[in-house]
Order: sequence, then structure tokens, then C-alpha cells
Amino acid sequence: MTATTVDEPVEVPAGLRNVVVASTEVGDVRGLEGFYHYRQYSAIELARSRSFEDVWFLLLEGRLPDADESARFSAELARLRELPIELVPLLPGIALAGQEFRPLAGLRAALSLIAEARGLTPVWDADPATRRSDALLVAAVTPTVLAALHRLRTGRPPLTPRADLSTAANWLYLITGQVAGPDRVRALEQYLIATIDHGFNASTFTARVVTSTGADVAAAIVAALGALSGPLHGGAPDRALASLDEIGSPERIEAWVRDRIAHGERIMGFGHAVYRTDDPRSLLLREIARGLGGELVEFATAVEREIVRVLAELKPGRRLYANVEFYAGVVMELCGIPRPMFTPTFAVSRVVGWSSHVLEQARERRIIRPSARYVGPPPQPVPSPGSAPPGHPGFAR
Repeated sequence: MTATTVDEPVEVPAGLRNVVVASTEVGDVRGLEGFYHYRQYSAIELARSRSFEDVWFLLLEGRLPDADESARFSAELARLRELPIELVPLLPGIALAGQEFRPLAGLRAALSLIAEARGLTPVWDADPATRRSDALLVAAVTPTVLAALHRLRTGRPPLTPRADLSTAANWLYLITGQVAGPDRVRALEQYLIATIDHGFNASTFTARVVTSTGADVAAAIVAALGALSGPLHGGAPDRALASLDEIGSPERIEAWVRDRIAHGERIMGFGHAVYRTDDPRSLLLREIARGLGGELVEFATAVEREIVRVLAELKPGRRLYANVEFYAGVVMELCGIPRPMFTPTFAVSRVVGWSSHVLEQARERRIIRPSARYVGPPPQPVPSPGSAPPGHPGFAR
């Protein structure tokens, strides 16, 4: 964008659509090409060939680790996964608050408490090493907190993370209490890698705005979680799976789709704000789901095929395809993750991307401070006490 003086505001599209607000080395999304990458590598290729911890290292350090670095980094993360002792007695109250279980709301509360208990330093005052350690702590402890809240809410004690398990394996263990088989662990790990980062979405931008104020890492992540909680951003892999439940059988697919469109209802798991072709994450997850196999996968692929066909007929030119949510729910279901923990699973991954953006934004040392166009009534004199304001029937000019 062209630099202007304070007296020369720049009008931009509503929602900042296609407005470049920053430069980043973390990654990029090329919607027309159906491609996205982390640093210099294809995110999908990374998901196929590397571990979650290796990709985390890449976003943190800007390069992939060698074998020794990977082992040391995994050990560093293992030490940070355990719940801070100060938080343990407070978790039951957080988990049981409210009539409806909202794990991301509980996570926001827990991370705020951790930041206070551990004395996280505002990024404005912190050196790079401190920022890095704070970012790793927040991201590493997130799955442990979420799993503990889930277990407490369902009447079970939280489990201690195991140092011998990876991030993906620990997540499944902490939720279910069972060590998952390698196929499920790898399927989940590939999902986590594929969803670490995805451009300047609302939550990522929120994290960077808060970071630009100089706040601590946890404050930025909590703000990002708040943005993620909105129904226009957070996604709904559980709702996409609920659609499969509602359809029930292959012969009902077409009628179900036509009825939804006729009533102006959104079909969960289809369409994306950026991609105008197949969502590469959806293609990867479909492949992962097929690798796991089963009736649910066969039904999901049949539903996808029929929905795309009917949408092409009823909405020509729209090019609506399955997005990441559609097969994400299928993969998580097959991995044994309870549906209320689908979106928290996404957060386990995305917190790593947010943290990378926080660290990058912290180096800018400049607050993000846009302007707004005022559209209210023009300034006028303040009426004296007891007199009628302008526009009131008793006002006399």
C-alpha cells in the first residue's frame, strides 16, 4: 500500500479483503493455485514427509532440523507439556463452569492464569530468547490443558503427558487414556501439520494486532482464541460430520442437498473464502481417511461427490468444493477423538502457527493502528443541562 500522511486516510474494502497489511516469512496461501506453504516448503509435502515437531521447528527457526536438533527440540517440548502446578487446583472450576462445555473458553482462562503464574514478559520488554521460551510454553501446554478440561468435565482425572510420545500421540493419549496405534497417530499428525498456519486469517491477524501493542505471548494467543470462537471463522468439523449423520444413507444425499439450498442453508464443509479450486488440505485428508478405511469413509466420499455435482448444477460458476472441515471430522472420528474436541484439536495445531506470527510481529516494534471513517452526525455544541438536544421535538434553534 502507498504510504500517506496522517491527514490522508486510505479507503480499503470492507473486511480488508485483498489488502496487504504486513510482510511475513511464516507462510502464504495461493487460493487460485490451490497451494499453500510454510516458510519455503509446501505444507502438504511437509505433512506427507515430516513430523509435527520438525515442522514446528521450521516455523520457529526458519529451517528444518537435522536428526540431533529434532531430538533435542522434541525433548524441550516434552519438558514444557506438563501442567504448571499453580494451575492444577484451578482447572476443575474452569472445566465445570457453565451449562455447556466450551473447551476453548476454558483454555483462554487457563492460559491467562499461566501467564500470570509464570510471569510472562510483555514482548516489548522481552529479549528474543525470552519470547521464544514463552511462545513454546504456551503452545506446548495447550493440548495438556485442553485434554485436562475435557477429562474433568466428563468426570475423569487428567493424565500426565508422556515424554516418550509425540505431540500427536500425546494428544490422543491425554484424551482417551489409551496409546493409539501408529496408523491413527500418523493420520492425526498429518492433520495437525496441515492446519498449523493458513495465511492472515482473522485469528492470526488478531494475534499480530495484540502482539503489536507489546503484550505478552499468552495475551496474543488468548485473543486469537477469541477470534477463533466466532462462527464465521472457527469452522465446524463436527457440524460437517453431523451432516453425514443427518443424510444417513446414499439415496438421501441429493434430496438433502437440494432441500438445504432451497431453504438458503449453508452446507457445512463446502466452500472457502480463499480457494477457488480444491482445498489442498481436503485432498490430503481424503487420502488419509481412505488409508484408514471403513464405511464412514466410503459414505463421506459418496456424499462429497454428490454434493459437488448438485452444487455445480444449482450454483453454476461458483466452483464450490469440499474444504478442510469435511474430511477433518472424518479423520478425527476415526482416530477416536470425541466430537466436542474436534475444534480444540484444530487449536492444538494452530497455536503453533499463531506463536510463530507472534514472534515475527514482536520484531516489528510498531503498533498496528488503522483509522476508521466516521459516519455519524456532524459535531455540534453540547446542549446545556435540561435543554432538549437537537432533533428532539422540544428543541428550538
